[in-house]
Amino acid sequence: MARWARRLRSDEGSAAIEAAIVLPALIMLLCMAIAGGRIVTSGAKIDAAAEDAAREASIHRTADAAQSAARAAAAESLNDQGITCASTQVSINTSGLSVPVGQVGTVTATVVCTVNLSDLLLPGVPGAKTLTASATSVVDQYRQRGD
Repeated sequence: MARWARRLRSDEGSAAIEAAIVLPALIMLLCMAIAGGRIVTSGAKIDAAAEDAAREASIHRTADAAQSAARAAAAESLNDQGITCASTQVSINTSGLSVPVGQVGTVTATVVCTVNLSDLLLPGVPGAKTLTASATSVVDQYRQRGD
C-alpha cells in the first residue's frame, strides 16, 4: 500500500503535462507575432509604393501620362520590395495637373493591397488583410503642363 501512495504523490510526468499545456499557447503567440510583423512591414512597403506613384505622377505633364506612369511605378515598387498582393488597386487624383502654371497643385496616389495571411494557419487570424496607403506630391508650379 505504501508503494502505491508514494507513486500517487510523485510528480513524474508533470513536465510533459506542463509542456502539453504551454506549448500550443507559445506557438500561437509566435504566429500572432509573425502575422503582426507581416502586416506592419507590408504597410510600410505599401506606403513607399504610394509615395513612388505620387512622385512619378507629379513629374508628368498630362493626366493620362501621369495615371499610367503612377500605376507602373506602384507595381514596380511593390515588386522590388518583394510584396505580393492578392489584389491591388492604384488610384491617382491628377487634378493638380490642371491648375494654371504659377499656382501650386498636388497629385495624390492611393494604393490598396490585400495581403495574404492564410499561410500562417492561425485560428482567429483572417485569411487576408486589406491595407491602404496614400501619398501626395507637389507639382512644380513653374513647369509647363499639357492640355
